[in-house]
Amino acid sequence: MTGFTDDITEDRIAQLKEKARLCRGDIIKMTTVAGSGHPGGSMSSIDIFLTLFSHARISAKTTCERDRDRIIVSHGHTAPGLYACLAHLGFIDREGLLACFRNANSPYEGHIERDVPGIEWTTGNLGQGLSAGCGFALAGRLNGLRYNTFVAMSDGEQAKGQVAEARRFARKYDLNDLTVIIDHNHIQISGRTEDVMPVNIEENYLADGWRVLVTSGHDFKELYNVIRQALGDKDHPYAIIAETIIGKGVSFMENRREYHGRALTEEECIRALGELGISDGIGTITRSRAACRHPLPRTDDIAFIPIDTGRPKTYEKDTHPRAVFGSVLAEIAERNPKLPIAVLDCDLAESVKTTEFGKVRPDGFFQAGVSEHTTATIAGALSINGIVTLWADFGVFAIDEVYNQLRLNDINCTNVKICATHLGYNVGPDGKTHHCIDYIGLLKNLFGFRLILPGDPNQTDHAVRYVLQQKGNYVIGLGRTKLPVVRNTAGNIFFDGDYRYEYGRTDLVRKGDDCAILTFGAMLPMAIEAHEKLKATGIIPRIYNVSSPLSIDTRIIHEAARTKCIFTYEDHVVDTGLGSTVAQKLIREKLKTPLVTIGIEHYGRSDDPQVLYKKCGLDAESLVQKITANL
Repeated sequence: MTGFTDDITEDRIAQLKEKARLCRGDIIKMTTVAGSGHPGGSMSSIDIFLTLFSHARISAKTTCERDRDRIIVSHGHTAPGLYACLAHLGFIDREGLLACFRNANSPYEGHIERDVPGIEWTTGNLGQGLSAGCGFALAGRLNGLRYNTFVAMSDGEQAKGQVAEARRFARKYDLNDLTVIIDHNHIQISGRTEDVMPVNIEENYLADGWRVLVTSGHDFKELYNVIRQALGDKDHPYAIIAETIIGKGVSFMENRREYHGRALTEEECIRALGELGISDGIGTITRSRAACRHPLPRTDDIAFIPIDTGRPKTYEKDTHPRAVFGSVLAEIAERNPKLPIAVLDCDLAESVKTTEFGKVRPDGFFQAGVSEHTTATIAGALSINGIVTLWADFGVFAIDEVYNQLRLNDINCTNVKICATHLGYNVGPDGKTHHCIDYIGLLKNLFGFRLILPGDPNQTDHAVRYVLQQKGNYVIGLGRTKLPVVRNTAGNIFFDGDYRYEYGRTDLVRKGDDCAILTFGAMLPMAIEAHEKLKATGIIPRIYNVSSPLSIDTRIIHEAARTKCIFTYEDHVVDTGLGSTVAQKLIREKLKTPLVTIGIEHYGRSDDPQVLYKKCGLDAESLVQKITANL
């Protein structure tokens, strides 16, 4: 790990030039053998990659050290270039790479993967890398580590709004150990960047308080010196615009748009390798590909962070679950004064109740403003760097608006805890734009996310403390209004101090044999109200509180199926929520009990939640009528 400390020597430059020549040959070979890939941008970025990975405080033997420099590559389609660089620097096996690129039996996917040694963050969706870089840089500060964070980017992705959000976040929080290097080859999929979408790259960074340097991306001495200059200024983050040529090194590929995302034909490959002075060898690589069995490492080994979560409090009166969340956060901050914790907010601190945490731990509270996309990615990057990370926001912003960012977090095996408030019709007068009614269906698609929908203030307290003791991504979903305390038939608090929350646990709140009601969250109190009304008519329903709707215990489905009918009851899109999950379970278990799904079938309007519930047939009386009609 040398760092950008001394002057670069002519011998060193000669070595880098030779490696660049060999890497360009490998880029062409692996993409040709695979029959697909992005050779053009890989060849324009390779000199940037070699400069960074050869001189940053990182090597194949030290990638596990906490104080190493971090390098994030945002334009993940340049995987051939990055992989070639890592192979020639000893991070990975070169022969395995050439034969197994874009092969299902290897980790060398078409866009870069965190599974590959030397790669910090899986990318591919353009525009997210700088946000991840902000997360890595901020994590270094919170962990008390002194390292540099580099973000290599493309010029086309500078048009993304998330990049602007990240620039402003970096400047606001003085992430001055952050350096961006932009491959400015002027070409993207659809043509020249100036024609596809003109962007004033230099002016935009300057306007947001960054310093900008312009250099050749193919002159190792110039590139090294401007990076060194940027690292010497500890008062500003830097953007380095590196002027490059797509397809650099092969005459017929240079400045040609078609080679952005097209592999060369075998004839073109031989011609290109000839220009580079590199032997063919394609036949041998192709034969090796047929037997590719490269080991597949995994990155989902999140380190457990010990945390004192205290003992749950018991609430006697109707309380906002949001307030409970905020109260637990503040308590956790007080109990763990030395623990690195980050709570992120997007201009909603008072509504999502993170203000008290901010008072206790102002150094751990980060106000990102109306910048949800970068916040979602920053949270993910923080969470894999030893930071207890929470993000609180309205559901339509924390889930709906940033689905793609959450998906990439999921792929990166992050460890984020999200509090998504203002869910369902419970949002009431805010209207249809803020009624988050589709979150269950969206989160179903993310393999590593878990969802908890507490039934009252006390279960909320238990759930918040629980998720902070768990690895992985969790969403705690809360409404807008106060919720009554759930009690058992004897009048005692149901989720009391002796209750133990476990993910996937379904609570039997009311006994009954005539039918089963499966519900959650703000709907649970209305289901209990309906139970009392039905009992007076001789119908006694069983009520289950399904606080983990993405993970329903099959045993509970069998129990419910022994009644006359199952009713799912939710203020969520009826075709993608709890009802559809229960239906799938019944089919898979070959159970024939009738199922009635009750939920939202159209967008709501603005009014008190109870008015909306009644208008859409979701109030307690409507539930009574539907149960009576189906028994």
